[in-house]
Amino acid sequence: MMEEEAGVLKEGFLVKRGHVVRNWKVRWFVLLQDKLLYYKIEGGKKEPSPKGRILLDGCTITCPCLEYENRPLLIKLKTKTNTDYFLECCSREERDSWALDITGAIHAGHPVQVQELHRMKNSFKLLENISLHDIVERMYDSSTGIKLTRNLDQGSRYKETFTGSALVDWLISNSFAVSRFEAVTLASMLMDENFIRPVGVRSTEATRSSDPSEKFLDDSTALYMFAESSKKNTSSKEEVHFNISELSGKIVKQGFLVKQGHKRKNWKVRKFVLRADPAFLHYYDPTKEENKPVGGFSLRGCLVSALEDNGVPAGVKGNVQGNLFKIITKNDIHYYIQASSKAERVQWIEAIKPLT
Repeated sequence: MMEEEAGVLKEGFLVKRGHVVRNWKVRWFVLLQDKLLYYKIEGGKKEPSPKGRILLDGCTITCPCLEYENRPLLIKLKTKTNTDYFLECCSREERDSWALDITGAIHAGHPVQVQELHRMKNSFKLLENISLHDIVERMYDSSTGIKLTRNLDQGSRYKETFTGSALVDWLISNSFAVSRFEAVTLASMLMDENFIRPVGVRSTEATRSSDPSEKFLDDSTALYMFAESSKKNTSSKEEVHFNISELSGKIVKQGFLVKQGHKRKNWKVRKFVLRADPAFLHYYDPTKEENKPVGGFSLRGCLVSALEDNGVPAGVKGNVQGNLFKIITKNDIHYYIQASSKAERVQWIEAIKPLT
Protein backbone atom coordinates (compact mmCIF):
# COMPACT_ATOMS: atom_id res chain seq x y z
CA MET A 1 0.00 0.00 0.00
CA MET A 2 2.98 2.29 0.61
CA GLU A 3 3.62 2.53 -3.15
CA GLU A 4 0.19 4.06 -3.73
CA GLU A 5 0.74 6.98 -1.37
CA ALA A 6 2.21 9.02 -4.24
CA GLY A 7 -1.30 9.51 -5.63
CA VAL A 8 -3.44 7.32 -7.83
CA LEU A 9 -4.01 8.74 -11.36
CA LYS A 10 -6.28 5.94 -12.58
CA GLU A 11 -7.31 2.41 -11.59
CA GLY A 12 -9.43 -0.42 -12.92
CA PHE A 13 -9.51 -3.91 -14.42
CA LEU A 14 -7.34 -4.76 -17.43
CA VAL A 15 -6.52 -8.15 -18.98
CA LYS A 16 -2.76 -8.82 -18.99
CA ARG A 17 -0.72 -11.30 -20.98
CA GLY A 18 1.56 -13.47 -18.83
CA HIS A 19 5.34 -13.33 -19.27
CA VAL A 20 6.25 -16.99 -18.82
CA VAL A 21 3.00 -18.78 -19.66
CA ARG A 22 1.44 -16.66 -22.42
CA ASN A 23 -2.07 -16.87 -21.01
CA TRP A 24 -4.32 -13.89 -20.26
CA LYS A 25 -5.36 -12.95 -16.71
CA VAL A 26 -7.55 -10.18 -15.35
CA ARG A 27 -5.65 -7.90 -12.95
CA TRP A 28 -6.52 -4.71 -11.06
CA PHE A 29 -4.21 -1.95 -12.35
CA VAL A 30 -3.26 1.20 -10.48
CA LEU A 31 -1.53 4.01 -12.40
CA LEU A 32 0.86 6.18 -10.38
CA GLN A 33 3.06 9.04 -11.61
CA ASP A 34 6.07 6.80 -12.26
CA LYS A 35 4.75 3.23 -12.38
CA LEU A 36 1.83 0.96 -13.12
CA LEU A 37 1.04 -1.56 -10.36
CA TYR A 38 -1.10 -4.66 -10.87
CA TYR A 39 -2.82 -6.85 -8.30
CA LYS A 40 -4.52 -10.22 -8.17
CA ILE A 41 -8.19 -10.23 -7.20
CA GLU A 42 -9.21 -12.93 -4.74
CA GLY A 43 -12.77 -13.33 -3.49
CA GLY A 44 -13.78 -10.00 -5.00
CA LYS A 45 -10.98 -8.15 -3.20
CA LYS A 46 -7.67 -6.69 -4.32
CA GLU A 47 -4.74 -8.43 -2.62
CA PRO A 48 -2.80 -6.06 -0.31
CA SER A 49 0.53 -6.38 -2.16
CA PRO A 50 0.96 -5.86 -5.91
CA LYS A 51 1.64 -8.92 -8.06
CA GLY A 52 3.98 -6.80 -10.17
CA ARG A 53 4.92 -3.32 -11.35
CA ILE A 54 5.78 -1.66 -14.65
CA LEU A 55 8.26 1.22 -14.33
CA LEU A 56 7.19 3.97 -16.74
CA ASP A 57 10.49 5.86 -17.04
CA GLY A 58 11.73 5.28 -20.59
CA CYS A 59 8.63 3.28 -21.58
CA THR A 60 7.19 3.45 -25.08
CA ILE A 61 3.49 2.91 -25.68
CA THR A 62 1.73 1.52 -28.78
CA CYS A 63 -1.97 2.19 -29.12
CA PRO A 64 -3.77 0.90 -31.07
CA CYS A 65 -1.75 -2.35 -30.96
CA LEU A 66 -2.89 -4.93 -33.53
CA GLU A 67 -0.39 -7.73 -32.80
CA TYR A 68 -3.15 -10.10 -31.63
CA GLU A 69 -5.91 -10.18 -34.22
CA ASN A 70 -8.51 -11.58 -31.80
CA ARG A 71 -7.72 -8.90 -29.22
CA PRO A 72 -8.26 -5.53 -30.96
CA LEU A 73 -8.39 -3.44 -27.77
CA LEU A 74 -4.76 -3.82 -26.70
CA ILE A 75 -2.20 -1.36 -25.36
CA LYS A 76 1.46 -2.41 -25.66
CA LEU A 77 4.08 -1.06 -23.26
CA LYS A 78 7.79 -1.63 -23.89
CA THR A 79 10.03 -0.81 -20.93
CA LYS A 80 13.53 0.59 -21.33
CA THR A 81 14.82 -2.95 -20.55
CA ASN A 82 12.85 -4.16 -23.63
CA THR A 83 10.16 -6.06 -21.72
CA ASP A 84 6.81 -6.08 -23.52
CA TYR A 85 3.51 -5.80 -21.64
CA PHE A 86 0.19 -6.34 -23.41
CA LEU A 87 -2.88 -4.91 -21.66
CA GLU A 88 -6.43 -5.38 -22.95
CA CYS A 89 -9.36 -3.08 -22.19
CA CYS A 90 -13.08 -3.75 -22.52
CA SER A 91 -13.95 -0.94 -24.96
CA ARG A 92 -12.24 1.38 -27.43
CA GLU A 93 -13.10 4.42 -25.30
CA GLU A 94 -11.59 2.83 -22.18
CA ARG A 95 -8.48 1.76 -24.10
CA ASP A 96 -7.89 5.28 -25.44
CA SER A 97 -8.48 6.77 -21.98
CA TRP A 98 -5.91 4.42 -20.37
CA ALA A 99 -3.43 5.07 -23.21
CA LEU A 100 -3.75 8.84 -22.82
CA ASP A 101 -3.28 8.70 -19.02
CA ILE A 102 -0.32 6.29 -19.23
CA THR A 103 1.30 8.45 -21.94
CA GLY A 104 0.79 11.52 -19.73
CA ALA A 105 2.50 9.74 -16.82
CA ILE A 106 5.41 8.61 -19.03
CA HIS A 107 6.02 12.18 -20.21
CA ALA A 108 5.01 13.95 -16.97
CA GLY A 109 8.44 15.50 -16.54
CA HIS A 110 8.51 16.73 -20.14
CA PRO A 111 5.75 19.33 -20.65
CA VAL A 112 6.82 20.04 -24.26
CA GLN A 113 6.25 16.38 -25.19
CA VAL A 114 2.84 16.41 -23.45
CA GLN A 115 1.82 19.47 -25.49
CA GLU A 116 2.99 17.75 -28.69
CA LEU A 117 0.96 14.63 -27.85
CA HIS A 118 -2.21 16.68 -27.33
CA ARG A 119 -1.55 18.51 -30.61
CA MET A 120 -1.11 15.21 -32.49
CA LYS A 121 -4.27 13.78 -30.90
CA ASN A 122 -6.28 16.59 -32.50
CA SER A 123 -4.16 17.00 -35.61
CA PHE A 124 -5.41 17.07 -39.15
CA LYS A 125 -2.71 16.77 -41.79
CA LEU A 126 -3.08 13.86 -44.18
CA LEU A 127 0.03 12.41 -45.84
CA GLU A 128 0.93 14.10 -49.10
CA ASN A 129 0.43 12.11 -52.33
CA ILE A 130 -1.66 9.57 -50.45
CA SER A 131 -3.00 6.79 -52.71
CA LEU A 132 -6.35 5.28 -51.77
CA HIS A 133 -5.52 2.33 -54.05
CA ASP A 134 -2.36 1.66 -51.99
CA ILE A 135 -4.34 1.78 -48.76
CA VAL A 136 -6.93 -0.68 -50.09
CA GLU A 137 -4.20 -3.05 -51.33
CA ARG A 138 -2.67 -2.99 -47.84
CA MET A 139 -6.12 -3.56 -46.31
CA TYR A 140 -6.49 -6.74 -48.41
CA ASP A 141 -3.10 -8.15 -47.30
CA SER A 142 -3.71 -11.56 -45.72
CA SER A 143 -1.16 -11.08 -42.92
CA THR A 144 -1.09 -7.34 -42.19
CA GLY A 145 -4.41 -6.20 -43.64
CA ILE A 146 -7.63 -5.45 -41.80
CA LYS A 147 -9.17 -8.49 -40.18
CA LEU A 148 -12.56 -9.48 -41.62
CA THR A 149 -15.00 -10.93 -39.11
CA ARG A 150 -18.60 -12.04 -38.76
CA ASN A 151 -20.70 -9.38 -37.07
CA LEU A 152 -24.28 -8.94 -35.92
CA ASP A 153 -26.59 -6.07 -36.81
CA GLN A 154 -30.33 -5.92 -36.18
CA GLY A 155 -30.67 -9.71 -35.98
CA SER A 156 -28.66 -10.42 -39.16
CA ARG A 157 -25.18 -11.91 -39.12
CA TYR A 158 -22.83 -10.50 -41.77
CA LYS A 159 -19.73 -12.26 -43.08
CA GLU A 160 -16.42 -10.59 -43.94
CA THR A 161 -17.06 -7.23 -42.34
CA PHE A 162 -15.07 -4.86 -40.15
CA THR A 163 -16.21 -2.22 -37.68
CA GLY A 164 -15.68 1.52 -38.08
CA SER A 165 -13.39 1.72 -35.05
CA ALA A 166 -11.37 -1.30 -36.30
CA LEU A 167 -10.64 0.52 -39.57
CA VAL A 168 -9.66 3.71 -37.72
CA ASP A 169 -7.31 1.66 -35.48
CA TRP A 170 -5.82 -0.06 -38.55
CA LEU A 171 -5.19 3.23 -40.41
CA ILE A 172 -3.39 4.72 -37.36
CA SER A 173 -1.44 1.52 -36.66
CA ASN A 174 -0.21 1.45 -40.28
CA SER A 175 0.82 5.14 -40.17
CA PHE A 176 -1.72 6.34 -42.75
CA ALA A 177 -3.10 8.73 -40.10
CA VAL A 178 -1.90 10.22 -36.82
CA SER A 179 -5.20 11.05 -35.13
CA ARG A 180 -8.62 9.41 -35.12
CA PHE A 181 -10.01 12.51 -36.85
CA GLU A 182 -7.54 12.04 -39.73
CA ALA A 183 -8.37 8.34 -39.94
CA VAL A 184 -12.14 9.01 -40.07
CA THR A 185 -11.55 11.48 -42.93
CA LEU A 186 -9.52 8.86 -44.82
CA ALA A 187 -12.21 6.22 -44.21
CA SER A 188 -14.86 8.63 -45.53
CA MET A 189 -12.75 9.11 -48.67
CA LEU A 190 -12.53 5.33 -49.12
CA MET A 191 -16.32 5.17 -48.86
CA ASP A 192 -16.88 8.12 -51.23
CA GLU A 193 -14.65 6.46 -53.83
CA ASN A 194 -16.60 3.19 -53.43
CA PHE A 195 -13.72 1.11 -52.05
CA ILE A 196 -15.75 0.27 -48.94
CA ARG A 197 -19.46 0.41 -48.22
CA PRO A 198 -21.66 0.52 -45.10
CA VAL A 199 -23.46 -2.64 -43.95
CA GLY A 200 -26.41 -2.73 -41.57
CA VAL A 201 -28.63 -0.03 -40.15
CA ARG A 202 -26.24 2.15 -38.10
CA SER A 203 -23.55 2.74 -40.71
CA THR A 204 -26.06 3.06 -43.58
CA GLU A 205 -28.10 5.69 -41.74
CA ALA A 206 -24.93 7.70 -41.00
CA THR A 207 -24.22 8.09 -44.73
CA ARG A 208 -27.37 10.22 -44.99
CA SER A 209 -25.95 12.82 -42.61
CA SER A 210 -25.53 16.31 -44.04
CA ASP A 211 -22.26 16.70 -42.09
CA PRO A 212 -19.40 15.04 -44.06
CA SER A 213 -17.49 14.31 -40.82
CA GLU A 214 -20.40 12.16 -39.57
CA LYS A 215 -20.86 9.96 -42.65
CA PHE A 216 -18.31 7.39 -41.45
CA LEU A 217 -18.69 6.18 -37.84
CA ASP A 218 -15.67 5.54 -35.60
CA ASP A 219 -17.77 3.05 -33.67
CA SER A 220 -17.49 -0.63 -32.69
CA THR A 221 -21.14 -1.29 -33.65
CA ALA A 222 -21.03 0.31 -37.15
CA LEU A 223 -20.24 -2.25 -39.85
CA TYR A 224 -18.47 -1.89 -43.21
CA MET A 225 -17.17 -4.21 -45.93
CA PHE A 226 -15.15 -4.05 -49.14
CA ALA A 227 -17.50 -2.74 -51.84
CA GLU A 228 -16.58 -5.42 -54.37
CA SER A 229 -17.43 -8.25 -51.96
CA SER A 230 -20.91 -6.90 -51.23
CA LYS A 231 -22.61 -8.95 -53.93
CA LYS A 232 -21.12 -12.20 -52.67
CA ASN A 233 -21.93 -11.54 -49.03
CA THR A 234 -25.55 -10.73 -48.55
CA SER A 235 -26.66 -10.86 -44.95
CA SER A 236 -26.87 -14.46 -43.80
CA LYS A 237 -28.32 -15.70 -40.57
CA GLU A 238 -26.31 -18.51 -38.99
CA GLU A 239 -26.78 -20.74 -35.99
CA VAL A 240 -25.00 -19.51 -32.87
CA HIS A 241 -25.08 -20.76 -29.29
CA PHE A 242 -27.03 -17.69 -28.23
CA ASN A 243 -30.15 -16.60 -30.05
CA ILE A 244 -29.03 -13.98 -32.57
CA SER A 245 -31.80 -11.59 -31.49
CA GLU A 246 -30.33 -11.53 -27.95
CA LEU A 247 -27.04 -10.17 -29.25
CA SER A 248 -28.46 -7.76 -31.84
CA GLY A 249 -29.59 -5.00 -29.47
CA LYS A 250 -27.84 -1.66 -29.13
CA ILE A 251 -24.99 -1.73 -26.60
CA VAL A 252 -25.94 0.62 -23.76
CA LYS A 253 -23.06 -0.06 -21.36
CA GLN A 254 -20.10 -2.42 -21.01
CA GLY A 255 -17.36 -2.96 -18.46
CA PHE A 256 -15.60 -5.33 -16.10
CA LEU A 257 -17.51 -6.48 -13.00
CA VAL A 258 -16.94 -9.28 -10.48
CA LYS A 259 -19.63 -12.00 -10.45
CA GLN A 260 -20.42 -14.83 -8.06
CA GLY A 261 -20.70 -18.24 -9.76
CA HIS A 262 -23.95 -20.19 -9.48
CA LYS A 263 -22.47 -23.63 -8.71
CA ARG A 264 -19.08 -23.15 -7.06
CA LYS A 265 -20.00 -19.72 -5.65
CA ASN A 266 -16.50 -18.43 -6.46
CA TRP A 267 -15.97 -14.85 -7.65
CA LYS A 268 -14.63 -14.12 -11.14
CA VAL A 269 -14.09 -11.00 -13.22
CA ARG A 270 -16.35 -10.94 -16.24
CA LYS A 271 -16.89 -8.44 -19.04
CA PHE A 272 -20.56 -7.43 -18.90
CA VAL A 273 -22.40 -6.07 -21.95
CA LEU A 274 -25.81 -4.43 -21.49
CA ARG A 275 -28.01 -4.27 -24.60
CA ALA A 276 -31.37 -2.65 -25.33
CA ASP A 277 -34.04 -3.62 -27.91
CA PRO A 278 -34.09 -6.43 -26.89
CA ALA A 279 -32.93 -5.86 -23.30
CA PHE A 280 -30.31 -8.47 -22.33
CA LEU A 281 -27.31 -8.60 -20.02
CA HIS A 282 -24.54 -10.94 -21.23
CA TYR A 283 -21.20 -11.69 -19.61
CA TYR A 284 -17.97 -12.90 -21.20
CA ASP A 285 -14.74 -14.48 -19.95
CA PRO A 286 -12.15 -11.79 -20.79
CA THR A 287 -9.27 -14.29 -20.63
CA LYS A 288 -10.64 -16.21 -23.64
CA GLU A 289 -10.10 -15.14 -27.25
CA GLU A 290 -13.48 -16.17 -28.67
CA ASN A 291 -15.96 -13.34 -28.34
CA LYS A 292 -18.90 -15.48 -27.19
CA PRO A 293 -20.91 -14.94 -23.99
CA VAL A 294 -20.47 -17.51 -21.22
CA GLY A 295 -23.86 -16.50 -19.83
CA GLY A 296 -26.67 -14.01 -20.10
CA PHE A 297 -30.34 -13.36 -19.44
CA SER A 298 -33.30 -11.25 -20.52
CA LEU A 299 -33.87 -8.18 -18.35
CA ARG A 300 -37.63 -8.15 -18.84
CA GLY A 301 -39.29 -8.57 -15.44
CA CYS A 302 -35.97 -8.44 -13.55
CA LEU A 303 -35.44 -6.73 -10.20
CA VAL A 304 -32.15 -4.93 -9.57
CA SER A 305 -31.04 -3.46 -6.24
CA ALA A 306 -27.95 -2.38 -4.31
CA LEU A 307 -26.91 -4.54 -1.34
CA GLU A 308 -25.85 -3.31 2.08
CA ASP A 309 -22.23 -2.22 2.33
CA ASN A 310 -22.04 -3.17 6.02
CA GLY A 311 -20.96 -6.79 6.33
CA VAL A 312 -21.56 -9.71 3.96
CA PRO A 313 -25.14 -9.74 2.64
CA ALA A 314 -27.30 -12.89 2.67
CA GLY A 315 -26.71 -15.05 -0.41
CA VAL A 316 -23.11 -13.89 -0.82
CA LYS A 317 -20.45 -16.54 -0.22
CA GLY A 318 -16.98 -15.69 1.07
CA ASN A 319 -15.93 -12.49 2.77
CA VAL A 320 -17.01 -10.34 -0.18
CA GLN A 321 -18.54 -6.98 0.68
CA GLY A 322 -18.86 -3.45 -0.65
CA ASN A 323 -20.29 -2.11 -3.92
CA LEU A 324 -22.48 -5.19 -4.41
CA PHE A 325 -25.76 -5.37 -6.26
CA LYS A 326 -28.22 -8.14 -7.03
CA ILE A 327 -30.32 -8.94 -10.09
CA ILE A 328 -33.26 -11.34 -9.72
CA THR A 329 -34.63 -12.64 -13.03
CA LYS A 330 -38.32 -13.33 -13.61
CA ASN A 331 -37.43 -17.05 -13.21
CA ASP A 332 -36.12 -16.22 -9.70
CA ILE A 333 -32.44 -16.76 -10.52
CA HIS A 334 -30.25 -14.54 -8.32
CA TYR A 335 -27.10 -12.90 -9.71
CA TYR A 336 -24.67 -11.29 -7.24
CA ILE A 337 -22.34 -8.73 -8.84
CA GLN A 338 -19.65 -6.42 -7.44
CA ALA A 339 -18.67 -3.08 -8.97
CA SER A 340 -15.30 -1.45 -8.31
CA SER A 341 -16.82 1.65 -6.67
CA LYS A 342 -20.12 3.02 -5.33
CA ALA A 343 -20.35 5.37 -8.33
CA GLU A 344 -19.90 2.49 -10.79
CA ARG A 345 -22.57 0.45 -8.97
CA VAL A 346 -25.02 3.38 -9.25
CA GLN A 347 -24.24 3.76 -12.98
CA TRP A 348 -24.93 0.08 -13.68
CA ILE A 349 -28.16 0.01 -11.66
CA GLU A 350 -29.42 3.20 -13.33
CA ALA A 351 -28.58 1.76 -16.77
CA ILE A 352 -30.30 -1.58 -16.07
CA LYS A 353 -33.50 -0.34 -14.35
CA PRO A 354 -35.17 1.31 -17.39
CA LEU A 355 -34.71 -1.95 -19.35
CA THR A 356 -36.53 -4.18 -16.86
